[in-house]
Amino acid sequence: MLETRDLITILTAILIGTISRILMLKEDFRQYPSYPNGYLIHLITGFIAASLGAVAIPALLSKNYVAVTFLVLAIQQFRDIRKMERDSLKDLEETEYTFRGAAYIDGIAKTFEARSYFSLIVSLFTALTMYILPFSYVPKVIGSVIVGFSLIYILKRFSKGKTVGDIAEVKPGKIEIKGSELYVDDIFVSNLLGGDNSRELFQKEGMAVVVYPKKDHFRIALDHFGQRQAMLFEATRAIGLKRYHFTRKDYEKGRIVVTLVPILNDYDKLVEAVIQTPLLETVKKSHSVMNTNLFGEE
Repeated sequence: MLETRDLITILTAILIGTISRILMLKEDFRQYPSYPNGYLIHLITGFIAASLGAVAIPALLSKNYVAVTFLVLAIQQFRDIRKMERDSLKDLEETEYTFRGAAYIDGIAKTFEARSYFSLIVSLFTALTMYILPFSYVPKVIGSVIVGFSLIYILKRFSKGKTVGDIAEVKPGKIEIKGSELYVDDIFVSNLLGGDNSRELFQKEGMAVVVYPKKDHFRIALDHFGQRQAMLFEATRAIGLKRYHFTRKDYEKGRIVVTLVPILNDYDKLVEAVIQTPLLETVKKSHSVMNTNLFGEE
């Protein structure tokens, strides 16, 4: 039978650890993870991770070292989550308007694996605090909850990624058709508009945005094909795709063009989609891009 102290410790740690997963699981305009099935999968995984972290301290104190080995199994399960997410998104590539790209998929998969670790860490330190504080049950619970939520805040700030809007400005672009060639703000994009119908369609319904790097060294990230593909993907997911989609870079000034013929003609959504596109981990080459301010403004 569990002692009252151990039971309260485990339940408190599981609760705070699960809450940490809920707070870090959000559905934004990218619609991922999908509701409700995607939510359920990750919430259950977060609960399991929190449970493992919660029982680790009582197991150690009772000298039940075999039980702690379940943490090793948990790590393997979390790695399987990354593989599951990667495989799932790769299977969906052919059904999307355009490809996410391998770099974007890898970043999403790693993110979901890491957030399971967060649940385990938060519950582990919550349980540890319960045992360390030399108070009665109520102050112990209050103190452990404070520690748990403080850790959630720190981890959330630490894991907060950058977006395209952090290193670049995104503005609507002017579309021009010259013969069979497509230009956006005098940047050559494509020569595939040979038919009258395609030229007329792009002239009437085409939309384009131009991404301007705030500093010259930010071009290292923006020029990366995986990053440009991610921007194009988010643009098509936000406003749909009727026909044609291109992304090009200006070699002289470092500008990036994203243009398409959308289903919804909404420049605000298009600009916002590109601005909110995450900076992929594989393209973060600049120290100023990689720096994350733990306690600064969002």
